[in-house]
Amino acid sequence: MKSQLKMRVATATQWTLGEKIATALVQLVVRIVILRLLMPDDLKVLAILMAFASFALVLVDSGFSQMLVRKSAPTQTDLKSVFLYNITISTLIYALLVAVMPSLAHYYAMPALGEVAAVFFLMVPLNALCVIQQTLFTREFRFALISKITFVAQCVSGVAAIALAWWGMGVWALIWQQVLLMGVRAILLWGCSTWRPRERGSMTALREMAPYSLSVMATDLITALYNKAPQLMLGKIYPDATLAYYDQAIKLKDLPVQSALQSVQVVTFPALAKIADEQPKFSESYRQVLMVVAYAITPVMLGMSAVAYDLFAVLLGEQWLPTVPLFEVICLAGIFTPLAMISYNVLKVKAEGRLIVRLEVLKKGMMTLLLAFSIPHSVEAVIWALVVSAVFDCAVNLAASLPLAQLRFSRVVRTLLPIFATGIVMYLVVCSVKIFWPESSLLRMLIEMLVGVIAYLGVSWIFRLEALRELTQLVKNQLGKR
Repeated sequence: MKSQLKMRVATATQWTLGEKIATALVQLVVRIVILRLLMPDDLKVLAILMAFASFALVLVDSGFSQMLVRKSAPTQTDLKSVFLYNITISTLIYALLVAVMPSLAHYYAMPALGEVAAVFFLMVPLNALCVIQQTLFTREFRFALISKITFVAQCVSGVAAIALAWWGMGVWALIWQQVLLMGVRAILLWGCSTWRPRERGSMTALREMAPYSLSVMATDLITALYNKAPQLMLGKIYPDATLAYYDQAIKLKDLPVQSALQSVQVVTFPALAKIADEQPKFSESYRQVLMVVAYAITPVMLGMSAVAYDLFAVLLGEQWLPTVPLFEVICLAGIFTPLAMISYNVLKVKAEGRLIVRLEVLKKGMMTLLLAFSIPHSVEAVIWALVVSAVFDCAVNLAASLPLAQLRFSRVVRTLLPIFATGIVMYLVVCSVKIFWPESSLLRMLIEMLVGVIAYLGVSWIFRLEALRELTQLVKNQLGKR
């Protein structure tokens, strides 16, 4: 049973990770083209809109989808009740956002906010239409199908955005990209799902799921608020281009972070939920997920930091060079955020909702202090505050989750420390390339990337890192199945 579950997770992760990598590449190509066609002032509007959209999407879900994944056998009444809730709340939120956006456009001195709101926020009800289908596919481990749907939606919306930007549509290219992404995704999920909302809804079903679901929603809403608070404040305090530089540094950092995180998190949450009562298996599975994710994300983030100047100068254009110092630093946060979120997954499986909320209040209390000091100081200070906050979040989540998983802290340190050390060696090797090749170029960037890969894998092989052995074994098992 243990090997079957491990292989099932590995197969699901393989599909999800493949989709996330492919999607990240599509997003990167689309972003490079769009950033070369648009100016920083065009992207400030999207930064504000996406901040409000992130709050709306959390409210629409309200944690019920995660409760349906966690629940051993959700009924058709449960599914219909959550579906009706999603549709109702999304419609109300859409109307509210469209109504208040003209006032916010005046507050931020961005008239475009009011002009595009009615179209942009269509993504909220479009997302609500397919929450249940996504949840059911997650419960059934149908990640190959989810991966294909997500990739197709990203491709369609990306091509449309590039075409609109090329035709001089400005910010509208970005608006339609988001709406088409949700719309195509909703159509494909409905087309591939056999579930239809035929049963009657029930407030009783919602009330039974509410304690856990609303606790999850509270933590997710707090997280969304603090993730987007800098954009909302920087857009008012600093020049418009400053917000665009900050927002692009965050988004480019998030491409690999979210790809790695979601590909594992979306699989491990239902998988860990199934073995929550099998303590030894749960403990070792948690440790191995931490190890594999750390081994995958550390070289990517440190490598992106090391080649940041070439990445922006060669691929994005000189107009985006002010983003480089911000990007070099924020990549450090990308190492710790996935580990913090995996630990949070364990808390969702093992902990009571009240504990999750208390921990979130503690973490966001620290972030409040950091942002209160850094936002009036400088954008660079905000970036460093986010790095410190990511480290603190990771430490708190680990401290709370390890006892629940019956996993010793020293064991985790022995697992992760060699990975971080190997990543630092790789970073120094990549940076040394600039000493011998001072002129920035595409060729230098490619050589830096190649040297980084060789250094990371070489050091891993010399010191026989457990993570490399585990990944090698998983690859062999997958190839053997074929």
